[in-house]
Amino acid sequence: MSYTGPDFDPPQPRRSPLRRPLTVAIAALVPGALLGWGVYAAVGGPDDGGGGGGGADRAAGVGTSSAAPSSTGPASPTDDAKAPTGTSPSATAARPSPSDSKSAPAAVSGPLEGKVVVIDPGHNPGNFQHTSDINRKVNVGTHWKECDTTGTATNAGWPEAKFTLDVAHRLRTLLEEQGATVRLTQDDDRPYGPCVDERARIGNEAKADAAISIHADGSGAGNRGFHVILPGSVRDGDAGTRAIVAPSAELGRRVAGNFVRATGSAPSNYVGGGTGLVTRTDLGGLNLSTVPKVFIECGNMRDSKDAALLTSGAWRQKAAQGMSEGIVSFLRG
Repeated sequence: MSYTGPDFDPPQPRRSPLRRPLTVAIAALVPGALLGWGVYAAVGGPDDGGGGGGGADRAAGVGTSSAAPSSTGPASPTDDAKAPTGTSPSATAARPSPSDSKSAPAAVSGPLEGKVVVIDPGHNPGNFQHTSDINRKVNVGTHWKECDTTGTATNAGWPEAKFTLDVAHRLRTLLEEQGATVRLTQDDDRPYGPCVDERARIGNEAKADAAISIHADGSGAGNRGFHVILPGSVRDGDAGTRAIVAPSAELGRRVAGNFVRATGSAPSNYVGGGTGLVTRTDLGGLNLSTVPKVFIECGNMRDSKDAALLTSGAWRQKAAQGMSEGIVSFLRG
């Protein structure tokens, strides 16, 4: 069976009868913005998996038996935080007009009226067709690295770039309903990219009150769960994060806590020590940001159980809801 649309819901793994009570326990144990060891313990944690290089490098890859789009072109799934390990299919969806990724005026008034949020859907569905362009090096402050990469994919070939766009669209709708002005760094409206330095610059120039970069990981099978990446303190070259470290950490904690409650997903069992929070100083998208910003790895596309969630339209809506509630909580203080 082939993939037929963004709301495709593959068969879900049979859940243990204890799963729901444990998920409820998480919501009770994780107040507001705090996510810690108690969350992981309450959930019981996903299956043990090797810590491997997947957590540190966000190794790209594949991982579900669910039906997905057929692969029509090569790719080496890597990004600002991934190492290449697989292939990614061609982008076949019609491209919207360039204006679709620009500022979207708030349609209604609400608690976020006057606030600007930048959503960065990781990668671009067309990246694999522009390998020379995305492989060119750009200055990310502390060092030079590739402009962008293709991202990872499930075993069935559904690409991370499609996942991130779908979640970004859902998140944009939710935030605009709260009155926010939302801008996407890309909306499949350009051949490739933008490069990681431009992704950061878009948030800076928009003077965003909050920015979030959406991803899915590509680690080894058995490595499960989500994690939120926070910027570490960096002052080197064009990179200077000291002013945003504290507010970004607060944004990350609130996103993580609400993500647990909305999705029922456990924090990563392979990075973050069960907290769902990881601090890094090697990502250009964070190092070059002058506004509060976090990355979120929503799950591991190479693990079949996580991939079954990531390819579910209903679950992606919950993921967007969790991110939205975290951002709203952060912006309202």
